[in-house]
Amino acid sequence: MDEHEWLAERFEANRAHLRAVAYRMLGSSSEAEDAVQEAWLRLNRADTAGVHNLGGWLTTVVARVSLDMLRSRKSWREESLDMRHESDVPTDDPEDHTVIADSVGHALLVVLETLAPAERVAFVLHDMFAVPFEDIAPIVGRTPAAARQLASRARRRVQGASVVASADRERKREIVDAFLAASRGGDFQALLAVLDPDIVVRADGAAVALGATPEVRGAAAVAETFFGRARGAQRAVVNGGAGLVWAPGGQPRVVFDFTIAAGKIVAIDLLADAERLAQLDLEILDN
Repeated sequence: MDEHEWLAERFEANRAHLRAVAYRMLGSSSEAEDAVQEAWLRLNRADTAGVHNLGGWLTTVVARVSLDMLRSRKSWREESLDMRHESDVPTDDPEDHTVIADSVGHALLVVLETLAPAERVAFVLHDMFAVPFEDIAPIVGRTPAAARQLASRARRRVQGASVVASADRERKREIVDAFLAASRGGDFQALLAVLDPDIVVRADGAAVALGATPEVRGAAAVAETFFGRARGAQRAVVNGGAGLVWAPGGQPRVVFDFTIAAGKIVAIDLLADAERLAQLDLEILDN
């Protein structure tokens, strides 16, 4: 195996981790892929003879690329996530930091959109991926103590938003559950009650190949589409949010990704592309 093949093999072994780092920093699957691809290009141009921890080196590169991308956004504070579509916790215990990051889930990404780029990078690297502040400091151009302060400020904002986010997740779960019950039970009026008048249902190419309509618009048309159906669907958590999945034999085939606003379902994306499904953070719940 030559050096290029070895590097390619090692890069692929780290790809999932690098994508996770980039996605949590950028909140965008497409931008995360761009950051990971840029890391691969830089790896090919770099002299790695003295690199003893390639995974750490690649994580640093992805973090630097992500920080540059965040800083280059003209209106990054107003941008939304491309996937659309608890109590006070002590701040001195690293284990508690991990609990915060893991428990907030997709809502955390929403909160991170409000942070300054350096704050976001410091928080993600330290609280979610346990990177020491000594390693974060040169990435954000600060001292280790200043990097610690960046992460601390970000953490306080995450904690402040966690209670609201938890209540919001529960409410959205109730709405999706009501949609599922109405669809299974053939209750047309109950379906209309949870649908926004201008709702749109979109299906990707793979879902269309399975029989889905590419696009359906309007509450009445969507209610007709799902009336008396969805019996095979199961409750699921999709990228931290309430969703549904059709998973015959336990194998996800179609994911129903919901966008909810003002207590109504405004969009449903039917995702069946195997590569896209593999990138989702998906948990199938008991019915």
